[in-house]
Amino acid sequence: MIKYPAGIKPKKGQEESEKPTKKKSLKAMATAANRGMGFESDINLTNDYYREKGIALIYKRPTPINIVKVDYTHGAKITDAYFETQSTTDYNGVYKGKYLDFEAKSTRSKTSFPLNNIAPQQITHLKLVKIHGGIAFFLINLALMDETYLLDAQYVCDFYDKKERMSIPFEEIKKHGHLVKEGYSPRYDYLPLVDEFFLK
Repeated sequence: MIKYPAGIKPKKGQEESEKPTKKKSLKAMATAANRGMGFESDINLTNDYYREKGIALIYKRPTPINIVKVDYTHGAKITDAYFETQSTTDYNGVYKGKYLDFEAKSTRSKTSFPLNNIAPQQITHLKLVKIHGGIAFFLINLALMDETYLLDAQYVCDFYDKKERMSIPFEEIKKHGHLVKEGYSPRYDYLPLVDEFFLK
């Protein structure tokens, strides 16, 4: 005998009708942050490919945290912590003897990339990278268009400083940026663009 919640047996066909509802609720759980993590995961896989092939040494920069409380009842589980310092950019490393530093961003906007996705300290950091002779850029994923562009950090910093508007229109990104080739492995092959536009 099947015991149903609250003692109520579902009507005929109700079990089947509940399945799409469950799928819909799971889909709704995909927040903007989770979608960004998907793009970030693909960049991580790309960097893994570059390392394995001996092409470049590029890593995701960890965000430093200060651990306040740890629960040891079931192994070691952090239950309370806070960010120690403000984060700078997502990735850094070495490519052909040059220091390389960049930020990866994804947006589901239909028209422009919001500048509030960029923290002031990231702009400051990328300016310093440029001053010291490093290579600095953004990888901007236009999720709804299924396109990713490499955009020189200098252009983004200048646009940010002018404060003429709160977002970079897609047409500007396409005009000043460079379309990243997408594939299976590597997923986002951005280093050929670094060769062409930074290492000539």
